[in-house]
Amino acid sequence: MTKSIFSSKVKKIFNLLETAGATEIFAVGGFVRDQILKIPNKDMDIEVYGLSYSEIVQALSSCFRVDLVGQCFGVLKIDNEIDISLPRKESKSGRGHKGFDVHSDPSLSLEEAFARRDFTINAIGMRRDGSFYDPFDGMGDLRRGVLRATSKAFKDDPLRVLRGIQFCARFGFDMDSQTILYCRELFPEFPTLSEERIYEEWVKWAIKGKWMQKSLYLLRETGWIKAFPELDALIDCPQNPCWHPEGDVFVHTSLVCEELAHILREQFSELSEEDRTVLMFAALGHDFGKAVTTHKDEQGIIRSLGHAEAGVPLIRQFLERMKTPHRIVAKVLPLVREHMSLMNLKETGRPSPKMVRRLACRLEPANIKLWTLLCQSDARGCFAPERHYQQDSSPFDQSDLKRPKQPESLKTQSEDILTAKRQKINKRKIRFRADLWFELAQELEVAESQPQPLIRGRDLIQLGVRPGPEMGQMLQKIFDAQLDGLISTFEEGIQFFQNQWQNRFPT
Repeated sequence: MTKSIFSSKVKKIFNLLETAGATEIFAVGGFVRDQILKIPNKDMDIEVYGLSYSEIVQALSSCFRVDLVGQCFGVLKIDNEIDISLPRKESKSGRGHKGFDVHSDPSLSLEEAFARRDFTINAIGMRRDGSFYDPFDGMGDLRRGVLRATSKAFKDDPLRVLRGIQFCARFGFDMDSQTILYCRELFPEFPTLSEERIYEEWVKWAIKGKWMQKSLYLLRETGWIKAFPELDALIDCPQNPCWHPEGDVFVHTSLVCEELAHILREQFSELSEEDRTVLMFAALGHDFGKAVTTHKDEQGIIRSLGHAEAGVPLIRQFLERMKTPHRIVAKVLPLVREHMSLMNLKETGRPSPKMVRRLACRLEPANIKLWTLLCQSDARGCFAPERHYQQDSSPFDQSDLKRPKQPESLKTQSEDILTAKRQKINKRKIRFRADLWFELAQELEVAESQPQPLIRGRDLIQLGVRPGPEMGQMLQKIFDAQLDGLISTFEEGIQFFQNQWQNRFPT
C-alpha cells in the first residue's frame, strides 16, 4: 500500500491541512477497507485531528468548494465528493439509530475516536504515506474474514446489525460470536429504525451482495429475521423432496438469491442497479406464498398450489413496509406472480408466440429478460437435476435411468420402459427452459418491452368511432387478436376491425 493510491486532489487536501496545523490525518472507513481487499471504491472519507471545524473550513475553502453538510456532527464535504470529519464522541441518550448525542472533539485520542466505529474492518486509518493505524486488528480480521464489533459501543446503533448483514453478503465474512450476541440484544430496538434506512441496507445487500445464502443465514442467526415475518415464515416450511431435495423454503430461497448473484456477476454485469434490485427482491420473495399454501394432499404429497399468486400481497407488504419506491414494487410484483408461468407448456415443450406475447404484457412494467433470469435462478436453486438451466446438448444426470440387468427375453420390454421414462424426465426438464421463452421473445422483439398495439384510438376515430367504453372494448379485442398472431400489420388490424364491425362502421 503506497501513497500513490491518493488522487492529486486528496494529496492537496492533506497538504493544506498539514500546513494549517493538523496533528494527524487519516483516510478512514470503507475506502481503506476496500483498498486492502483490492476492491474499487471512490468514496473517500478523511478524519482530521488537531484542527477545529472552522480551521478546517478556512484551510480548504480557498481551493475547494466546501459544503457545511453536517456542521453539528463535525462533517463537511469537498466538491460534493470527499467527506472531511473531526473525531467525535457519541454518548447514548435514548433508543434507536438516532438515540445518542454527538460531540466533535479534535483533541480526542486516536483509540477512543476509532472505537466508535462499527466493525474492526472499518476502524483502520491510512496516512498519506501508506502506513496504517489499526488499534483493533481490523487488518487481521480482514485476513481471517471476520466481522467483529470494535467495542460494546456497537450496541449504541441498531442499524449496525443490518450493515453487518449486507457486509456479510458483500465480503462473505463470518460474524464472531460476541458480535452476534450484541445483535440479538439489539433486536428490541429494531422498531426505532426508519423505514428508509432499512431499505438502504437491503438495497446494498441486493446490488453489492455475492454471498447471499451466508448473509440470510446470518440474518436468521442474529434473530433479526423475525423483523421480516414474510421471510421468517419460510423457515421449516416443507417442500416436496422430489422437486426440492435441498431443504425447506428458506434454504431454497437463499440458494436462489445466491445463484442470481452469481449469474448477474458472471453474465449480466451491465444490468442497471435498479434492475438488479428488482431481481434480487423478486428472488427473495418469489416463494413467500408457500408459507400460506403448503399442505399435504390425500396421498401425503407436499403441494403449494397457487403459491405464486398468493405471494404477491406478501412481497408487496414486505417492500412497502420499508417504503420501497413504487417503481421497484411495480416491477417485482409481476415477476413473483409469473415465476411459475414457464410450467404452462404443452407436449411440444416449447412456448408459442401467443404465450410469449401475453406473458410480456402480464409482466409489465418488468419484462421477459428479467423474468428469464429469475426463473433460471429459481431452477438452479434446487438440487433436482432436471430443473437446472442447460442447453439440450449439456450433460444431464440420468443415473436413475440406468437399465437394470434383465433376462434377454425382457430386453425389448425394458428398453421400451427406459425410453418412456427418459421421455417423461426430458419433458419435465424442458418445462424449466426459460431460455426458450427468452429466445422467442427476442425474435418477437418483446424481450425487454411489451407488444405495442398496432391500432390505437386515433385510428378508430378516423373510421367514425366515438371515444368511450365501447371504443376501449374494440381496441382490446383488436389487441387480443394481435397477441394471438391473427394480425401482424396495421392494414390487417384495420381489416380485422372492419370485419368485426362492418355493419356499424362501413368503409
